[in-house]
Amino acid sequence: MTKVSIGLRGWRFDEEEVFNEEGDFRALSDMSPDTRDRISRLMDVVNDPCDACWLIHGEEEKERCRSAAVVYGEPLRETVLCNRHEVDFLYWFREEDGRELVGDRLFSNAFHQWFADGGRAPEGYGGIEHVDTDPDSVPDPEPDEELQSLEEELASLSEEEREALDLDFDDLEV
Repeated sequence: MTKVSIGLRGWRFDEEEVFNEEGDFRALSDMSPDTRDRISRLMDVVNDPCDACWLIHGEEEKERCRSAAVVYGEPLRETVLCNRHEVDFLYWFREEDGRELVGDRLFSNAFHQWFADGGRAPEGYGGIEHVDTDPDSVPDPEPDEELQSLEEELASLSEEEREALDLDFDDLEV
């Protein structure tokens, strides 16, 4: 199976589980629970500003924040970052014991606190070299239509259907 990133780098999906033969998104009910949770959450964060930029500029100057390019962590505990601040996250994760918090509810909060306290990667610290092996082969559904249809699909589900899908929205801040 081919692994692909959708919208943001970081979370990777089995292409066959997310897209049908026509290259359109599959119905959420046809996806595994983990994939369904990540795709559903990705719809919410794909257009968010970089968390690190937001910590620098705040809500008042949100327009100065760069767009997120990568997502790390688990759904509802994720950190979204621009290309410039990804290296800060990687430094925190590798060198400041962020790795120890993988799966913990405090994962993103711990990075935010470290960054807000002035934590940064040293000049020249190596990040990750991202390689697009065959980006033209990844299906490219119309984002607005497909994401909207996934949102509509979620909204149209009865409570019993949502329970059957085992979707957990308890941590969602609304």
